[in-house]
Amino acid sequence: MPRSITSQSSPRSRRPLRIVLKFGTGILTRLRGAGLDRTQFRRLADEVAKLVKAGHRVVVVSSGSIGAGMMALGLPERPKDLPSVQACAAVGQSRLMRLYAELFAAHGLHVAQILLTHPDLDSRTRWQNARNTLDRLLERGDTVPIINENDTVAVEEIRFGDNDRLSAEVAVLARADLLILLTSVDGLLRRGPDGDRVVAEVRDIDAATALVGGDVGKLSVGGMASKLQAVKLAVNAGVPAVISNGRKPERIGPIIAGESFGTRFPVAVKKSGKTV
Repeated sequence: MPRSITSQSSPRSRRPLRIVLKFGTGILTRLRGAGLDRTQFRRLADEVAKLVKAGHRVVVVSSGSIGAGMMALGLPERPKDLPSVQACAAVGQSRLMRLYAELFAAHGLHVAQILLTHPDLDSRTRWQNARNTLDRLLERGDTVPIINENDTVAVEEIRFGDNDRLSAEVAVLARADLLILLTSVDGLLRRGPDGDRVVAEVRDIDAATALVGGDVGKLSVGGMASKLQAVKLAVNAGVPAVISNGRKPERIGPIIAGESFGTRFPVAVKKSGKTV
């Protein structure tokens, strides 16, 4: 039987949720020119603050430290060698967190920085410590954890890939109800004779990879294929996911309410030992 990609919407949420939002480099830097896009950061922070004030618990997985460091150091594109990338991250991470702290403070919210690497999540003890820290921060109700890969010590072969996989790992770690990956396109696109259109819902992620093209930017290392791999990890662990356009942050609230913006990846329901 052929694999299918369907277009049904998910039920609306009426309860406070744990939500992981992934902000990619492409939506945090200026469309024209160099540097972090402060207006975009402000719009994203405003939407996150609305969610927190509504009772949701939000974790942000944010790229951007390498991009911020590149701009500060006057580099036009991402360096090829690992030490230079790590140097950019070292310069840019403090700039990134300073901006988040400033914007969330305007809403009476604190930010908490958490830097992770693969060994942190491979070790049961470190994994449990990270979960305990997240739980305690989210219990406060006035703090937004900002998570990034610890690029200054990460080894190239085991990097998360523009934080796509990291966001899925964090969604599992945080026992999230929903993972939203915000990128520079409206979702997973299906090409057709009348132009591209967004696939509303995907139930077979392996089949969906046939729709993927190259979309890696100068500042980022991820792409739609990386996002689909991350989504598969999350969904297989019981966390539904959405890929949507981060340049339209006003859609975050409606997405959480169940509206169809972007591509939704529901968790399969098991009945009588069968997955449907």
